[in-house]
Amino acid sequence: MFTDAIDYAKQCHECQTHGDVIHMPPEDLHQIVTSWPFATCGVDVIGSINPPSSKGKQYILAATDYFSKWTEAIALRNVKEKDVVNFIRHAIIYHHGIPKKIVTDNGTPFKNRDIEKLCQKSSIHHSFSTPYYPVANALVEAFNKTIVKILKKTVTENKRDWDEKL
Repeated sequence: MFTDAIDYAKQCHECQTHGDVIHMPPEDLHQIVTSWPFATCGVDVIGSINPPSSKGKQYILAATDYFSKWTEAIALRNVKEKDVVNFIRHAIIYHHGIPKKIVTDNGTPFKNRDIEKLCQKSSIHHSFSTPYYPVANALVEAFNKTIVKILKKTVTENKRDWDEKL
């Protein structure tokens, strides 16, 4: 079965076009300590995506759980402070409970008074990854690459239905 899967992937044009080109040998894994699902989440924005979807959406806001690797994502026209707050409330807190820690980059959608208020009210520790060093939030960045690859393989020829596939 493993050999059949490899043979099938070799014949898949999309898999060959958008597959990884491995330039370096794999590194040792580093353990991220987290106690329970959604205790620590990484939140990030993917985009702007070109072409925009048929509904005018250009961005993906995604949250990835460090424990289970479960991801919640939504497509947005613009990434505004209130969109991020609503996403954290609805996609994380209401579905999975209050996380102990949220890790984001230093972007303006994440570093503002509304997010501070939400984190303070919910007792969430909000930490920021190092500027210009995306490896600091590697799990989220790895998911970003994965979601883009999956969307490239599954969208139709006009590439404007990616928000529905998401």
